[in-house]
Amino acid sequence: MAEGEAATASPEETRALARRLGELCRGGEIIFLAGDLASGKTCFVQGLAIGLGTPEDLRVTSPTFVLHAEYPGRLRLNHLDLYRLDSPSALDSLGVWDILAEEEAVAAVEWPELLGGFPKGRLEIDIRNPGGDRREFSIRARGKREVGLLAAWLAPRQV
Repeated sequence: MAEGEAATASPEETRALARRLGELCRGGEIIFLAGDLASGKTCFVQGLAIGLGTPEDLRVTSPTFVLHAEYPGRLRLNHLDLYRLDSPSALDSLGVWDILAEEEAVAAVEWPELLGGFPKGRLEIDIRNPGGDRREFSIRARGKREVGLLAAWLAPRQV
């Protein structure tokens, strides 16, 4: 396991941070997003989608009422929002475990604590809103590949 921190000062910076992660993804990544309502989880997923090659004219929104949305790109993005999950059995009917196992896609999961069980390799991103547009990110990488991904993502950029 490895840990890291990041902070942004605006929604644009949050999207740029997430876009960088999306650019580094190669398929099979699972990204858990935790945080209070309106903490910026969907804003983060919007940037992730751009980094994965989702056309910018495609509007990425929270799938709160449908639980799962797919977006095309260099890698397909499976965006799950489990906030309104009414029972653990709904996970099976949604095919969540199959979605998380897809190697040709990236899964972003809002409210992952409702899964009950967790895949071995994943990035866990806790988003805090200390006020205004500022966001603080605590990140944990669980799995060898994810540790490398975290290091590359948060490494200082060469100019």
